[in-house]
Amino acid sequence: MNTPLTTEQLEALRRLDACTLANTIETFRERLRNEGFIDHTIRCLTPSPQPMIGYAATVTIRGSAPPTTNGAYADRTDWWDHIASQPAPRIVVIQDVATRPGLGALVGEVHMNILRALNCVGVVTNGSVRSIPAAERAGFHLFAGSVSVSHAYVHIIDIGTPVEIGGLKIHSGDLLHGDLHGVQSIPLGIAAQIPAIAAQISARKQALVALCQSSEFTLAKLRDAIAKGE
Repeated sequence: MNTPLTTEQLEALRRLDACTLANTIETFRERLRNEGFIDHTIRCLTPSPQPMIGYAATVTIRGSAPPTTNGAYADRTDWWDHIASQPAPRIVVIQDVATRPGLGALVGEVHMNILRALNCVGVVTNGSVRSIPAAERAGFHLFAGSVSVSHAYVHIIDIGTPVEIGGLKIHSGDLLHGDLHGVQSIPLGIAAQIPAIAAQISARKQALVALCQSSEFTLAKLRDAIAKGE
């Protein structure tokens, strides 16, 4: 596993919006442009001016159907130990592999507060969540495929194994970033270099925006500015 970033490096990444971050990662050619991010099936349910950033702790759940005996699944608490073993800040990534993903929610107000006590800043799941107002008040990020009123028969079946959420394969320890546009992974090998390159990209973008809003705008000037930027 790569050495965790410093608090200052994480903060510099957190200040980037998801679109600028994605544009910057593209310049490193570490992956294809259609990879590295979660697709539209996962929504940001707690929009915030502050993006989410943290290291993944993965969990797999199931819960749309009751057990065949005893009437309830046994509760597990060992997933908390796995979460605590990951670098902070932490993001819990939950794959619901039930036949009806999202019928029941694992994370509501109680679990959200447990996770906050474990230095988690958010949850990403293809399943559902609940108690959204409580998460909004706490500044806790929720990215999910749906919402549910119930926990149904949700139970944990695996901890720390790779999961796939919205087309993105995620391992525990992966660095994730998310805002209202969505969630993406940040390659740890280039993470420390990203803010400086992002600043250059943002400056070029703002120059183009300023030209488009200027009374002196012409297509010739626009083409010239784009050519210089390239």
